[in-house]
Amino acid sequence: MSDQTVKVNLTQQEDYQFQVEFEGGPPALLADEPPPLGQSKGPSPVQLLAAAVGNCLSDSLLFALRKFKQAPEPITCEVLAEVGRNSEGRLRVLTMTAKLKLGVPAAQLAHLDRVLSQFESYCTVTQSVGQGIPIMVHVRDADDVMLK
Repeated sequence: MSDQTVKVNLTQQEDYQFQVEFEGGPPALLADEPPPLGQSKGPSPVQLLAAAVGNCLSDSLLFALRKFKQAPEPITCEVLAEVGRNSEGRLRVLTMTAKLKLGVPAAQLAHLDRVLSQFESYCTVTQSVGQGIPIMVHVRDADDVMLK
């Protein structure tokens, strides 16, 4: 990926609801806080952060496998973001755990050990967020065998 600037515009709709518009054509979405502040009419900022981490990891894993002409589809990913209070009593994302699952058994994928040892380092979002929030990454295959 080349150096670039990503632009996102947010416009308050009401209370804690913001219309999020993305430069370059992706459809806009509504973000909202959960009650008691908001109405959960869209993903919360924490959910968007978790989605960004999971999406980037999934993309990175898929890209790394496809470089070796492998077909791991469909990849799924669950991200758990632990929200709690820091030492000052403020709510923060304390840790994140990403659980990726390949759509095929590991035995069907060549170069899997190499891919699993490297794919995280190419994930722009996870490597950036991980500088401030510990992120654990686990990978299982379609037979539910833990690979990483």
